Amino acid sequence: MKDFSGNLKLAVPNKGSLSEGSVELLRKAGYHCTRGGRELVIRDAENRIDFVFLRPRDIALYVGGGIIDAGITGIDLARDSGAEVAVLFPLGFGRSRFCFAAPKERDLAPEDLNGLRIATSYPALLRQELDRRGLDCRIVKLDGAVEISIALGVADAIADVVDSGATLREAGLEIIGEPMLHSEAVLIGRDAAAGELPEMAQLVARLRGIMRAAEYVMVEYDIPRDRLDEACRITPGIEAPTIAPLANADWVAVKSMVRRRECNAVMDELYRIGGRGIIVMEISACRL
Repeated sequence: MKDFSGNLKLAVPNKGSLSEGSVELLRKAGYHCTRGGRELVIRDAENRIDFVFLRPRDIALYVGGGIIDAGITGIDLARDSGAEVAVLFPLGFGRSRFCFAAPKERDLAPEDLNGLRIATSYPALLRQELDRRGLDCRIVKLDGAVEISIALGVADAIADVVDSGATLREAGLEIIGEPMLHSEAVLIGRDAAAGELPEMAQLVARLRGIMRAAEYVMVEYDIPRDRLDEACRITPGIEAPTIAPLANADWVAVKSMVRRRECNAVMDELYRIGGRGIIVMEISACRL
């Protein structure tokens, strides 16, 4: 649903790591969505998008209700909201796991939780998991600081979103069982058709370009002409490497995209066969 401006409305988390990651990704994609203070709406007239800053937990409700065209939130928050939304594009940040945790000394397994009190900020997600496992537990709903609830006598175990697990360890807790859900930041719409809107298709294309660029680097190097075929096998590029002549007719310059995780091994191989002046450069965005 659009307002009188005719702009696409995109919900962005208003605080926390999801907000920081979202704004940074959108900025890299060429959108103007940086707040100077506590503005609720930032209008990007050039790209015909209004960025609406909302609580991460509420975004799926607004999108599912058709009030906002699309939004960025976590899979965990979207599912816990109960809203009917579609994931349009995974964004690759904000990764976490929804897990059970309990004091180490109790040495519990998930099946031992039956009849116990479990504190969580995700009651709907937890209820779904308990029903799936056939466990009868009392859910203690908290808005935050779930890990302290056991020490305060409010709960016997918790179900919470875990990143590194450091906070749990500091509280003397350990994860029990396998994660109930793997989450990350995602772009959501009311349904899959939302991705067909022109502004939305452009947004997804830009975001995909930013994320793909993070997987690659650009390698430039000089190579003796008689070793060019071998060099091209090492750096085949996406379609083919770019090759340019040098003042020395016996040498050529080559430019090619290579996967970031392979770049050091590629440099080693190029140097071994005679490549020189090997330079690796960052790529900020690309379309492949």
